[in-house]
Amino acid sequence: MHWLLGQFLIRPPYPADSYAGKTIIITGSNTGLGKEAARHYARLGASHIILAVRDLDKGHDAKHDIEYTTKCGQNVIQVWRLDMASYASVCAFADRVQSELDRVDIVLANAGLAPAKHSVAEGNELLFTVNCISTILLTALLVPRLKTSAARFSIRPVICMTGSVAHTFTQFQEKSAPEGEMFAQLNKRAAREDSMTAREDLYSISKMLPIFALRAVAERCPADKFPVTINIADPGLCWSGLSRDFSGGIGTYAFMSVMARSTEVGSRTLVHGGAQGPNSHGCYISGCQIEEPSPVITGPGGKELQERVWKEIVAKLEAIKPGVTGNFSTD
Repeated sequence: MHWLLGQFLIRPPYPADSYAGKTIIITGSNTGLGKEAARHYARLGASHIILAVRDLDKGHDAKHDIEYTTKCGQNVIQVWRLDMASYASVCAFADRVQSELDRVDIVLANAGLAPAKHSVAEGNELLFTVNCISTILLTALLVPRLKTSAARFSIRPVICMTGSVAHTFTQFQEKSAPEGEMFAQLNKRAAREDSMTAREDLYSISKMLPIFALRAVAERCPADKFPVTINIADPGLCWSGLSRDFSGGIGTYAFMSVMARSTEVGSRTLVHGGAQGPNSHGCYISGCQIEEPSPVITGPGGKELQERVWKEIVAKLEAIKPGVTGNFSTD
């Protein structure tokens, strides 16, 4: 009921602040919410916008469209390749940020997917590779550049991940897995069950896991000792390309027609999240307000579960890039 009221009653504010002089990175920005967020930033005078996309042709199409509608000029937007299904691509992208950008103000870690069929990337169900592991990996890899930006330009950069209310729709049955076996059990279920109900639940879990990670990082790196704000913004139910692999038929279309926000309205929540200060560090933002996430996260046993999830994510990140989780430190 709270979510339904929010969909109807909360109208995210139209972005109006100036972004002159700022450098902004947006992943998953050739379409949907990411593209519309980029359009807002271009309209509001951002000096440098990086569209981080898997398909460069589609990225350049988005760049030209944004330039045409905002008249921002041809030197504002760049298109860089980033495939979140490949850890090597994530690492290469972060290396490029480190070498080519001396300043980063905002990162919208927006790339995500909701495939209707099981597939594997980097040894895990694709959902968990893209929506969780690669998202946290990219965050960790970009933190050093944001820290140096903070020191050099006296700013407080923000990494805002795109969340989903869907994380409240699951009880996360794998939370009772033996120590160190949650991802293994999730992968087994993903390979075994292909019903729409199972896929939706797995998607919900893939959006819950980053919240656990975010809260674990914020506890270890509190806002008063860590110069970068990291939060999660939930845009609500929106028209976007996220669920393009699903074919829910006329019933789904009718539901979306009544309930969903437009892509542009949804993108406002991401711009809002990227503009928040240290009070939002480690927080889940819904309807442009800080909200409590699912009771699975905040309720009895949630703290212990958070530490177990974080331990497994750390193990995966360290296997990809040894030492990378050390970036989440107050040094």
